[in-house]
Amino acid sequence: MQIVVAGQGYVGLPLAVRAAEVGHRVIGYDVDLHRIKQLSAGESYVEEVTSSRLRAVLDSGAYCATADIAALAGFELAVITVPTPLRDGVPDLTYIESCARTLGGHLRAGATVVLESTSYPGTTRELLMPILEEASGLRAGDFLAGFSPERITPGSKRFSFEETPKLVSGIDAKSLDAIKGFYDTVFDITVPVSSPEVAEMAKLLENTFRLVNISMINELATLAAPLGVNIWEAIDAAATKPFGFTRFTPGPGVGGHCLPVDPLFLSWKIQQELGVPFRFVELANDVNRHMPDYVVCRLAEALDKRNMPINRSRILLLGMTYKINATDLRESPSARVAELLINLGAKVRGADPNIPESDAPKLNVPLVNASAEEIAASDAVVLLMDHARFDLAMIEKTAPYVLDCRNRLAGPNVEVL
Repeated sequence: MQIVVAGQGYVGLPLAVRAAEVGHRVIGYDVDLHRIKQLSAGESYVEEVTSSRLRAVLDSGAYCATADIAALAGFELAVITVPTPLRDGVPDLTYIESCARTLGGHLRAGATVVLESTSYPGTTRELLMPILEEASGLRAGDFLAGFSPERITPGSKRFSFEETPKLVSGIDAKSLDAIKGFYDTVFDITVPVSSPEVAEMAKLLENTFRLVNISMINELATLAAPLGVNIWEAIDAAATKPFGFTRFTPGPGVGGHCLPVDPLFLSWKIQQELGVPFRFVELANDVNRHMPDYVVCRLAEALDKRNMPINRSRILLLGMTYKINATDLRESPSARVAELLINLGAKVRGADPNIPESDAPKLNVPLVNASAEEIAASDAVVLLMDHARFDLAMIEKTAPYVLDCRNRLAGPNVEVL
């Protein structure tokens, strides 16, 4: 099939490359000219896609990257994988709207458009379809449409892209058949549901479940310490139960798009449609928003016990991405930890071997190597993300003091969050 994947970020690029590998002719469309230049040169900036895989599909002619709207002509199926940020607590769907208008200008009878960008229930039918109809002059039914939520897990080696079951939906039976038929060629398992609204809700349910449970554990961690209870040991004990318990662990907060953003789409929709708050999400978001403050308070208390004021202390933050082994800085709680420490007068540095040099300017602290010399020269080290590339044994041995937010270190100079 002639496929367009609109948006070549952490969701769109893996889909585009995989679709090209299984035999489709894929146009990777993006408005970011810098991205297009990198992709055309065979340079991947997404960890799920190696540069060698990208070059292979480029060389075969199965994939090309472009910002040229004219290249979209003739597509049989297009997938929208553009960002859906929140602006002051309100979903910003302008990227979807713009992309839908662009695709609508090339939409032909019988072609299919699939939305993968996360949004509230009703987006496909209430927003996407009318724009496609207006831009194309066709009616829904003349073209096919549906929603299939992305389930990318950046940094995870346990769940591969194609092995993760793929939810699929359509605005009608013909749309569902076409969408399922395409994704059957890309994923090992596809799971059809009755409507786009169910698929949209399922995506938000997945992320809300994680947000609420992580928030509960994070709040419990702040309460267990004053009670003299090791929360990590309690979690390990509870996890021995083979049913009725899912293991979640505390940390400095949540980041990325999924947890701090996606559940608020559902909260916003419920407030708009029903006029009532989604209290679990609002409380969970509040708990996680304050976890960086808790980390800084614990660090300040520890330094005070050592007769070292946090003001002018040299502090090294290990792990600046939002998730273990990821390269993504979006909504990372580490940035907030750094900001709070800087405001208190600390001399803060960050170390993260996963961050590309091109992304270093996005940090609010200098990026350094997690060398033995840098660690030994610090008054305190905070392990925020326990990336596999960190030498934990060396950190344990070298650091004068460590606040371990991941329960990976031990010793007289280590304090676990």
